[in-house]
Amino acid sequence: MLRYLSLRMLYTLPVVWLVVSLVFLLIHLVPGDPILQMLGEGTPATDIQAARHAYGLDLPLGEQYMRYWKGVLHGDLGPSLRFNQSVSSLIAQRYPYTLRLTLAALVVAMLLSIPAGVRSARRRDHWDDRLLSVVSLFGLSFPNFALGPILILFFAIKLGWLPVSGSGSVEHLVLPAITMGGALAAILTRMVRTSMLEELGHDYIRTARAKGLRERTVVYRHALRNAMIPIITVLGLQFGALLAGAIVTETIFSWPGIGRLTIQAISNRDYYLVQGCVLAVGLTYLSVNFLTDLLYSVANPRIRQ
Repeated sequence: MLRYLSLRMLYTLPVVWLVVSLVFLLIHLVPGDPILQMLGEGTPATDIQAARHAYGLDLPLGEQYMRYWKGVLHGDLGPSLRFNQSVSSLIAQRYPYTLRLTLAALVVAMLLSIPAGVRSARRRDHWDDRLLSVVSLFGLSFPNFALGPILILFFAIKLGWLPVSGSGSVEHLVLPAITMGGALAAILTRMVRTSMLEELGHDYIRTARAKGLRERTVVYRHALRNAMIPIITVLGLQFGALLAGAIVTETIFSWPGIGRLTIQAISNRDYYLVQGCVLAVGLTYLSVNFLTDLLYSVANPRIRQ
């Protein structure tokens, strides 16, 4: 197991280097001068040069790159050009909100998709299988930016059950989590159904039933566990999609996460903050992929070999 973990970490290191390098180049690839965008067109050249020197943008590109790596390793992503705080402190304040929302969306998706996918596989070609297929197709074709306002109008404004926006309590988390988890639940339902249909046709399932095991034990303890490998793969890949979707969802529900912070940084032309947000999302995605590899070995120990 230790050898497997070491190999996976070794494979991850070049990707980490590539992500950090691309994020560093982001500020140099964006058209225009970030300092000029921050100070305005009519700013004297001496003030622009002084600001460029203060932020280290007058140094050679190689030296800027080494300073950026040094800052990343020490947790210093530079100052925000608009907020009176460092980029690291801003991300540290907002990151837990995005992580909480993303994990809640994953929980919603799994709670909806696993029972629905298993039932659909067990009831293949029956009315409930066809109904679940139609519902999942509807969920796939309904975007977040449309589902969010509909949920607000119905559950928050008309019924008054849940708050419209904000992040003060668990109730504030419900609508954003459903908005983000709905499309993922539709994808997972179809994946669970397909994977379960394959597993339920294997000989070991017939053997387990012949031994007199309860159907629930056969389905959930034996078939579902072996069917989890493709499901875990989809979860790992879709985590990045959830982080990207958080930008829209957090804006709709005024959720104070990294997605909303990224939109604010882009609108304010705060390039250092945009760099920090993109880096945080990228490294989170890499960490989730690494965790996905570990979950493979738990679901199927033969993968460690």
